[in-house]
Amino acid sequence: MLSVAIGIGLAVSLLFSELFGLAAGGMVVPGYFALALSRPIDVALTILAALATYMIVYLMSTFIIVYGRRRTVLMILVGYLVRMLFNYIPMDFITSVERYASEQTQFQVIGYIIPGLIAIWFDRQGWLETLCALLTAAVAIRLILILLYGVQLNMY
Repeated sequence: MLSVAIGIGLAVSLLFSELFGLAAGGMVVPGYFALALSRPIDVALTILAALATYMIVYLMSTFIIVYGRRRTVLMILVGYLVRMLFNYIPMDFITSVERYASEQTQFQVIGYIIPGLIAIWFDRQGWLETLCALLTAAVAIRLILILLYGVQLNMY
C-alpha cells in the first residue's frame, strides 16, 4: 500500500508543481501523509517537527554560512534529530476521543526524513504555501486510494 501511495503521490506532486507552481513538501511526502490522514495527531506532530527543524536551521544560519547543498543536508539531518527527540517526549498529556476510540496509545512523527523534506520546502517557498499544497495533495491521494482500494487504509 505504501509503494502505491508513494507512486500516486509522485504523480500528484508533479501535477501540483506543473499546474500551480507549488511543491507539496517533497515528492514522496504527500504519499506518506495520505496514509497517515487517519492519525491527525501524527500529522500535526510531523508538521510541528518540520517547523522546529526549519527554525533551528534558520537560527543556525545566523551564525554559520548555510546555503545550497549544505543547507539541504543540514535540514534533513536536523529533521532526523528532531524526530529522534520527539521519541523521548512523553505524549501522555494528549487525551483525545480518537485515542480511546482507536485504542492507539503511541503517537509519533511520520518517518525520519519527512520533517526535513518539509522544512526544505518551508525554506524555499514559504510555510503556508507548502502546508496548503501538502495537505491538499495528501487528501487527493487519499481519495484516489479510497477509490482504488476501499475505505480500509492504514499506514501502521
